[in-house]
Amino acid sequence: MTYPDPTGSDIADPGLAQAGVRRIDWADRAMPVLAAIRARFAEERPLEGLRVAACMHVTTETANLLRTLQAGGATVAVAASNPLSTQDDTAAALAVSYGVSVHARAGVDMDTYYRHIHAALDIAPHLVIDDGCDLVNILHTERLDLLDGVLAGCEETTTGVLRLHQMAREDALRFPVVAVNDTATKRLFDNRYGTGQSTLDGIVRATNTLLAGKTIVVAGFGYCGRGLAERARGLGARVVVTEIDPVKALDALLQGFLVEPMERAARHGDVFITATGSRDVVGAEHFAVMKDGAILANSGHFDVEVDVRALAALAVDVQRVRPQADEYLLADGRRLVLLCEGRLVNLAAAEGHPAAVMDMSFADQALTCGWLAGAHPGLAPGVHQVPEHIDAEVAMLKLASMAVDIDALTADQEDYLSSWRSGS
Repeated sequence: MTYPDPTGSDIADPGLAQAGVRRIDWADRAMPVLAAIRARFAEERPLEGLRVAACMHVTTETANLLRTLQAGGATVAVAASNPLSTQDDTAAALAVSYGVSVHARAGVDMDTYYRHIHAALDIAPHLVIDDGCDLVNILHTERLDLLDGVLAGCEETTTGVLRLHQMAREDALRFPVVAVNDTATKRLFDNRYGTGQSTLDGIVRATNTLLAGKTIVVAGFGYCGRGLAERARGLGARVVVTEIDPVKALDALLQGFLVEPMERAARHGDVFITATGSRDVVGAEHFAVMKDGAILANSGHFDVEVDVRALAALAVDVQRVRPQADEYLLADGRRLVLLCEGRLVNLAAAEGHPAAVMDMSFADQALTCGWLAGAHPGLAPGVHQVPEHIDAEVAMLKLASMAVDIDALTADQEDYLSSWRSGS
């Protein structure tokens, strides 16, 4: 049952609000950079009078980002970017205790998912924050009436940035969007350390399997795949990497991982994790040769990396054996276990990235939104990078929160590095 609440939100149960507040506060303890920015925003009010629509995972960490935007003067509406990642107590707390317009319930169908995105857009946003480009896509295909009012946006994911570049190449993107995913303090830490830890956390929670001694096949060796491979090896697994990029494949090989095509890896892998941003990475030809009991997990943004339809077509029976694990019985008696319906395993079976990692990613988001509020008139429609000074500021704030000092260049060193006349 869905309950009404004072902000016009669509949430599961407003009675969960206090539990959500406690969990949001707990996450906030591990997010000192964002807390410092929130305090600054409360004084400077860089987003005064602006409306922000976000399509993001509705988690405790996201809640602290939205609170920061509010502190800066913004009116905020949010829809979930994944039907299985919503934390209902967090959604309730945002709506009831923090006055955010929230359109998110755990486990909704796809029609409701898109209805929620439309509801978030109903505030006629000036700024948008997206996680996978669905919100931006709907703006450009179904909500054209709102486009002229959108000043700029931010994108959080690799998959979303890929789609934005495709739109820009076709001259379809109507406003500037900053690829927050591509900045170092997001990509190097969120994608590598966050995805690496939280994905394995999700697999263990969903299956209670021992990873030590297993052969784990990681599809894709970008920053997410690299983090997965490193952490799986640290837990005692044998790691196989599959790649289409020869440079990334060589990097994986020189880091000591076995590199094989998926066709070969499928025959001896115990756990398969996709992190490519592409589709049908693991398909019917791979299911046909997998070992009995092989586990299939996706850590890419959309549920297309494992070909779930092909798997269902091969199965003679499907049973839910654990809350986030479906066992597909094949005609020859083999069983393949699909986690979280092929959706993001780290958010559907676990809690997403640790708050300490999201502290940097969402600090990037908050500071970029504040910057866009003043800089948007000078930006052409298209994909833009986070200004270097924001990236450096977030890194310095994070180091300071950890009581770490670093060196600074002397005047002579700056002169030497900036002049070609010095010679050797």
